[in-house]
Amino acid sequence: MKYSNIPTAQSLVHHCKARGIKNIIISPGSRNAPLTISFSEDPFFNCYSIVDERCAAFFALGISQQLMQPTVILCTSGSALLNYYPAIAEAFYSDIPLIVISADRPSYKVDIGDGQTIRQENVFEKHIGHSANLKQDVCHSTHKIRKYDPDQLAEENIDQSQFLVQEYNDKALNKALNIAIANNTPVHINIPFEEPLYETVEESPLLPQIELLKKQGENGLDEWQDYIHSWQNASRKMVLVGVNPPNAVEKMYLEILAKDPTVVVMTECTSNLFHPNFFPNIDSIIAPIEKSANKEELFKMLRPEIVLTFGGLIVSKKIKAFLRDYSPLMHWHVNPKKAYNTFFSLTKHFKTTPNELFKNLLANPSSQESNYYDYWTKRKDHYKLRRQQYLLEIPFSDMWVFHKTLESIPSNYQLQLSNSSTVRYAQLFDLEPSIRVFCNRGTSGIDGSTSTAIGASIYEPSPTLLITGDLSFIYDSNGLWNNYIKPNFRIIVINNGGGGIFRILPGKEETDNFNTFFETTHNLNIQSIAEMYNFEFESVSNKIDLIEALGNFYKASEKPKILEIKTPRLLNNNILLSYFDFIS
Repeated sequence: MKYSNIPTAQSLVHHCKARGIKNIIISPGSRNAPLTISFSEDPFFNCYSIVDERCAAFFALGISQQLMQPTVILCTSGSALLNYYPAIAEAFYSDIPLIVISADRPSYKVDIGDGQTIRQENVFEKHIGHSANLKQDVCHSTHKIRKYDPDQLAEENIDQSQFLVQEYNDKALNKALNIAIANNTPVHINIPFEEPLYETVEESPLLPQIELLKKQGENGLDEWQDYIHSWQNASRKMVLVGVNPPNAVEKMYLEILAKDPTVVVMTECTSNLFHPNFFPNIDSIIAPIEKSANKEELFKMLRPEIVLTFGGLIVSKKIKAFLRDYSPLMHWHVNPKKAYNTFFSLTKHFKTTPNELFKNLLANPSSQESNYYDYWTKRKDHYKLRRQQYLLEIPFSDMWVFHKTLESIPSNYQLQLSNSSTVRYAQLFDLEPSIRVFCNRGTSGIDGSTSTAIGASIYEPSPTLLITGDLSFIYDSNGLWNNYIKPNFRIIVINNGGGGIFRILPGKEETDNFNTFFETTHNLNIQSIAEMYNFEFESVSNKIDLIEALGNFYKASEKPKILEIKTPRLLNNNILLSYFDFIS
């Protein structure tokens, strides 16, 4: 086994190994060679080589999303580091642990005109859980330090100076890595290296001072009686669930909520919560009210006394607008770490898990009589019948395609959704409960969806399906540039010839400027991308061909597959907007 002969490189490897951090995503470079050598030569680590740093970071995010354990991303100095930023922001807002390690030039070579050199310290300051800026080893390339920055040698004795550097770096590494694990957050570790960078030793004599994270007890919850009393005496309660990992809430609590006549549980496909009594298509409840002649009365009937939220960010703009206009008396959010005041009415942040909250809150059933659940269930049943009828009448379009595509997914698949119109269409339909759904909703960007899905598939024994739009797919096509894509990986590209969501949003107008700068129409060839990355490929553009293609798409194959579905660009928005009129 080989290690870099630079102490800090050895130390970082020992710190990661002590915490069981095994997955290392490396983007090739020279300045990070001491770390690349030390990680890749140690069989304890699973090292992946991904050239494009933006794709590498989202790939790592996909692994951490599934394992809920930190994944390391490692790059060279300079602009390479900045390409990590979109995934870091997503991880920051989605509470996903990433360990960002950047090799840097020595401080005396920053801002003097050296190549591949930028100001790397604290570069992610606004979107990072913690930044650790390590000190340069003084026992390595000592002659250069004496020449360029003699102040680094605080002691005449080199060994003593190096001891102080090692002590500082160990403390910084302990803090950064423990924060990543404890808070499920990205952290940045910046390490300056001086040349030579490729020299190695067979054994690492270094014994870093490692302080592992101490497990914290459950958060103390006070004032329970007041909240239990409020919950039991409220006749209209709404539980609204955002992005939520599968199997995060115990089924017995879901059953209690589902059978309470005072409770309406609203979920999204990214909530990964299923029960026949839940309300999974939020916009199909809200939109008909918006179009109703007595919408003021209906919104007041829907207005809850208590809104209880947990999970990540909510997709539906309609439910957010409703709860901002018709504020609940109380908004409680459940999260061990943070609570967003999404509806400008937050009254309580329970710093715990949903299971811990429900154990106390639902110990005794509510005694209130209410028709809250029954009334809105009738509205739900109505729109479901109308939706079924509408789907029988509409032509080939985005909405019809999403209906058939989501309906076709086999049991136990992992489903990854890209952002923009893809995740919004998915909210309109019901999924088979065994399907686990993920989407980058922290920042809701279209960048990185493909890379995240591929990373998420690495440790997933079941097949993974990515459904994406054409712009999202093309934007992240470099995500296919790696050697880790399984034969059972599937991609469906809904190709409507541009950013179709902009035809749905207010302000759409049929002009050259709109087509160029908003919808971004294109004639790019998806098949060429598939062939370049050795995917099986098929393209369809009508109902009969799509049904036939879906029948073969999920069958076992030696190569991963891409199915392109071309839909009519100018028709899609009319079909979707007319749907809400139809169910109203």
